[in-house]
Amino acid sequence: MSTDPCEIKLKRVPSRKRSRDGVRSHLTPKKNVSSSETPAGEEEAEGDCSDHEDLFGDYDSILGDCSFMARLEDVEQDAKRQSTEKALEGSSAVDQGWGGGLRSSSPAFGALKTAGDHSRTTCGEGHAESDTMSGLNNKLHEDIPSSQSVFQQEVFTGTERGDTSTPVEKATGEHHIPDGSAERQGPKPHARWSMTDRMKRAMLENASAPSPSISKLAAWKEAVMTEEMDAAANTVQTVSSEIDLGPFYGLPTKVKDLIANLRGIKELYDWQKTCLTLDSVQQRRNLIYSLPTSGGKTLVAEILILKELLCRKRDALLVLPYISLVQEKVRGLAGLGLELGFLVEEYAGSKGRYPPVKRRNKKSLYVATIEKAHSLVNSLVELGRLESVGLLVVDELHMLGEGSRGALLEMTLAKVLYISKSTQIIGMSATLSNVEDLQRFLKADNYTSDFRPVQLVEYVKLKDTIYEVHPQEDDCFQFSRVLNFKYSSSMQKVDPDHIIALVTEVIPAHSCLLFCPSKKNCENVASMICKYLKKDFLLHREAEKAVLLQELRSSGGGALCPVLQATVPFGLAYHHSGLTNEERKLVEEAYTAGVLCLLTCTSTLAAGINLPARRVILRSPYVAMDFLKRSQYKQMIGRAGRAGIDARGESILILQEKDKLLVKQLVSSPMESCYSQLMHDNGKGVHSLILSLVGLKIARTLEQIREFVLGTLLNVQESHTCPERKLWDITQDSLEFLRQKGLLKVSKDCENNLVLEVTSLGRATYKGSIDMTYCDILYRDLSKGLDSLMLNSLLHLVYLVTPYDMVSQCKPDWMIFFRQFSSMTAAEQKMASGVGVPESFVARKAAGQSVKKPADPTVAARLYLALVLFLLVKENSLWSVANRFQLSRGFVQSLLSSASAFCSCVLHFTEELEEFWAYKALLTELTRRLTYCVRAELIPLMEVAGVLEVRAKQLYNAGYKTLSHLANADPSLLVQTIQNLSRKQANQIVASAKMLLTEKAEALQEEVNDLLALPPDLPSF
Repeated sequence: MSTDPCEIKLKRVPSRKRSRDGVRSHLTPKKNVSSSETPAGEEEAEGDCSDHEDLFGDYDSILGDCSFMARLEDVEQDAKRQSTEKALEGSSAVDQGWGGGLRSSSPAFGALKTAGDHSRTTCGEGHAESDTMSGLNNKLHEDIPSSQSVFQQEVFTGTERGDTSTPVEKATGEHHIPDGSAERQGPKPHARWSMTDRMKRAMLENASAPSPSISKLAAWKEAVMTEEMDAAANTVQTVSSEIDLGPFYGLPTKVKDLIANLRGIKELYDWQKTCLTLDSVQQRRNLIYSLPTSGGKTLVAEILILKELLCRKRDALLVLPYISLVQEKVRGLAGLGLELGFLVEEYAGSKGRYPPVKRRNKKSLYVATIEKAHSLVNSLVELGRLESVGLLVVDELHMLGEGSRGALLEMTLAKVLYISKSTQIIGMSATLSNVEDLQRFLKADNYTSDFRPVQLVEYVKLKDTIYEVHPQEDDCFQFSRVLNFKYSSSMQKVDPDHIIALVTEVIPAHSCLLFCPSKKNCENVASMICKYLKKDFLLHREAEKAVLLQELRSSGGGALCPVLQATVPFGLAYHHSGLTNEERKLVEEAYTAGVLCLLTCTSTLAAGINLPARRVILRSPYVAMDFLKRSQYKQMIGRAGRAGIDARGESILILQEKDKLLVKQLVSSPMESCYSQLMHDNGKGVHSLILSLVGLKIARTLEQIREFVLGTLLNVQESHTCPERKLWDITQDSLEFLRQKGLLKVSKDCENNLVLEVTSLGRATYKGSIDMTYCDILYRDLSKGLDSLMLNSLLHLVYLVTPYDMVSQCKPDWMIFFRQFSSMTAAEQKMASGVGVPESFVARKAAGQSVKKPADPTVAARLYLALVLFLLVKENSLWSVANRFQLSRGFVQSLLSSASAFCSCVLHFTEELEEFWAYKALLTELTRRLTYCVRAELIPLMEVAGVLEVRAKQLYNAGYKTLSHLANADPSLLVQTIQNLSRKQANQIVASAKMLLTEKAEALQEEVNDLLALPPDLPSF
């Protein structure tokens, strides 16, 4: 409460009644006991205060409080003593002060004075009273009753004017000084009331005065409003004092400190400084910036995202190509979010809420895969909330040219460009040859640099000779050196490409990545290298490698890959999609920590998580049977060179004589162009785009659709992507296709104009992000399932959500199928027969006999995969299921991830169709179980980014059983309690748990606010 007397309002607020049976005085009103007292808890009606209301409020026993009266007398005596001492020290000043105080240019004593005028009036008795009131105000001003405010205001008003009379005296005209008489008469002595007497008198006057007509309800409302306004003012003051926007590229200085502490980055590169100060950034124009791999592109994007969240107070969307990258980014940004007060929400796999929670206080950063970003934008468009996203950042913008995923990315960007003019789009990419096309599509500026923090030197190896690559020269291969490694005849036969010689030049002191053309080749090469390494390699960080083996065995439920068991002791491992998520994470962490010094890997590692190396070796210029693309080659060799560790990085491409000319073209050619993929797979992208445009009511007429299509990348590149036909003809054919498939219908509006509308199936298709190839098949399967849905087992539901596109990747082993079929219950076998795969068919296929009535091979294969998922849902370990079906554990892991994501899509599909209402609750729980496939008590822990099954079990056994436990854990104690947990990992786990808990709490609070909010359409009369 402010101590400024001018802010005290003359208002009486009825206070609650309280007992006065303790201390009583002659001034305490007598109780008026009535037989008809108001019952407890019943409020008085609005209007005048009732007879039962306490006229003295909360201060009626103030005169009986001896300590209060004693303090009051002490304050008054101290003021008098100080005034006397000052008067003795300077009597002349007193005379001058009185004269100055009375010689006023204005006849009204209530006129405002300047600071100088006010200082000249503080002397004599007036000065004493001012000091008395100041002392009293400092000690007693809090929670002052409303009626006392009358007295307080009058005293302060009189003191400022030099008037020392009480309000009562002022009312009767006592001590009035006529105009102009002050100068002639001088100060006139008068009797002075003591402060105690004046307070008693004022209280009596207040008690006898009529009560103001203020309702309790109005007073309560004003009190609540005042409290909210004070809270808002405090918040604004806190924010303005803590966040000094501007010093660090428009961001708080705290951001710079956090980046230094959390990332170890104390200074930006020159190109980063230049990029952040571009006119495009300052004026919020769209921007594409291109740099080589490992150039530091991501940090610039993160600074721009923080600027949007903290300065402009709008949400941001970050689109990444892979689930692993999304999870890594969520873990990495959780700490920043907690410190700076924004939320980091994960949209990957089956995670993500549509539409996202609309938050009033905190802003959100959505980190999403390409597929999830598309669904997220659709949900925001439908609710008219796309403007809330102020910044859209796309990493690996060249993914626009990657098949169906590129088509989804183009659709997402086109919708944002068309609908939200205030949303800024930032694209990051490696160098592209046709970036001008992307600039026209995104209406963006371009910034390009060839900066690399570590110099990269490219080599090729032909036979036993190393050549340095100079792409600009006519002879781009220039001799460098000959390998000096003694090979025995047996080694020469096993390793004709001298891989052992190349890797032993750098390991174990430095790290090395060896890219192989296939997954099997990765494992074979790792095993081969270990056979010829010296035993000294076994001693390098031996204890830490033993711990890694133990963790790998635990992740497999006691099972361990024999290849890893043989290679890890030497510091080697393989890395490809055949590893489980737990194994991949353990291998990556061990490599980053230096426990592993060599990874044999496929090209997917180059596109995923950043794992730099001193030397990168390409085992062959092929990926499977296809020759390397320039973009793939640059991605792989871009991993060479670790900033802050190596002075330079080097890449070596092993080639054969027959591939020499092709490799020369590879290393010297420009990057491939990026082209629209809306026409990929017979125009599926165009079909999906038009369906969603009509469904979201972005475009409902032919003219509106034409206008939208003109803003796509497909239109920019029309001459290349569809040279034989015009884009508008393709669009019209797509409309007819959708109409025939039952997804669109044509109607007429009130003005007899043709209008396009989606059918219920069409709405379910685009909202569930279902491939149009399968939407009618899915509808048929779900409809058929309603007739005989088996609920005493999950097998039927699991079959319904088994991904259609995974069927072609696995052919059933009929003997394994028959054994598994035989172990099913009678109800489950009946369900299998119901979908078209009877036991007799499986038995005949297993026996190699001909079948008179063969089942649909697609249905049989889908049921086979459903059995794999069914065992996983029953909490069997992934290793045991993979062994039972003779499948790679990596494939089983991929099947499980795809099934959980597809189950989420089917859930959204069924929500739009009333006839499938029964599936909603069933699929919600199934999605959760497919996502984690663990005991129910571990699921809350596994929701935290970076916590997988093994870690969740460790945490649960250590007593961290809930999300709240984890969010409030001490990282130091976690490191001591949990085996093989580093301090960095502990900090990330705790930060991610806090972020997730905050996100859930904020979502619940928003629901409460929505429930309590006044409806905007409330009828009023």
